[in-house]
Amino acid sequence: MADKLHFDLVSPERRLFQGEVDMVVVPGEEGDFGVLQGHAPVMSAIRSGAIAVHDGNDVTRTFIHGGFAEVTPAGLTVLAEEAIDLTQVDRDQLAKDLTEAREDIGLARDDHERHVAEAKVAKLEALTEALNG
Repeated sequence: MADKLHFDLVSPERRLFQGEVDMVVVPGEEGDFGVLQGHAPVMSAIRSGAIAVHDGNDVTRTFIHGGFAEVTPAGLTVLAEEAIDLTQVDRDQLAKDLTEAREDIGLARDDHERHVAEAKVAKLEALTEALNG
C-alpha cells in the first residue's frame, strides 16, 4: 500500500470518499493536475469540473464546484462547495436548466441578478462538459 495515495473528498453535506487510490486528477484553478503518492505539498483553488479518481483499472468521475484541494505528506484532501455524482445527472433536465439559465441573463433586472445568472450558466456549462468529457 506504500504506493497508494490517501484521498478524501468532502462536501458540506457529507464525506463522499475516503480511501487509498492510485491517482487523482483535480480541476485546479490554474489547470488540471494529477496527484500521486509522494506529491509535493500544494494548495489550489478548484474550478468547476470533473475530479477523476483512478484506482486500478477503475476511474470514478465526480463533478465538483468551488472549494480547494490540499496535498500534504498525509495525502490529498478536496473540500468542494458542491459535489455531484455524474452517473446521477439527467442530461435532458440539465439541458433545460442551462437554457433557462441563459434566458435569465437576458431577463436580469440589475447587475447582481445578471452575475448570479452568469455564474449559474458557467456552472451548468462545466457540468455539461464534465458529462461529455
